[in-house]
Amino acid sequence: MKLNKALTVALLAASTLLSGCFTDGAPAVQYTSLSGQQASTDSLKGKVVLVNFWATSCSGCMAEMPKLVATQQKYAPQGFQTVAVAMSYDPPNYVQAYVNDKKLPFFVALDSQGSIAKSFGDIQLTPTSILIDKQGNIIKRFVGEPDFAELHQLIEQNLKA
Repeated sequence: MKLNKALTVALLAASTLLSGCFTDGAPAVQYTSLSGQQASTDSLKGKVVLVNFWATSCSGCMAEMPKLVATQQKYAPQGFQTVAVAMSYDPPNYVQAYVNDKKLPFFVALDSQGSIAKSFGDIQLTPTSILIDKQGNIIKRFVGEPDFAELHQLIEQNLKA
């Protein structure tokens, strides 16, 4: 029994160490905005991108949204893009009404089949945000509202790179 536990611990440690050796690339996904515009992981290369999974029924999402808007407005001229992905369970008419009411200045996509959330690791919790560098590699995942000071620092570092 002790040998099995030791072996399990050793395998977990090895897989953790090895996982840090590989670049964590963003999954190849297609986004369709509420207005019908298309974007993809490849089309966003060259920009620092924040993919934000959210829902109109999520109080944390609603609380962070003004900060996401401010972040987009601050960094967009330098090559930053926010892609807000509404979860599959969010009624499209609620999403559209919210986007219209708040005049969101970024790309808003519906994930009606849940395939985008699944591609990013089967995201269930909202808000979840993933920051991606210009080459399409994941820099950091934020579950819950990000620390915006840290997020802004990471955006600035990667815009300069």
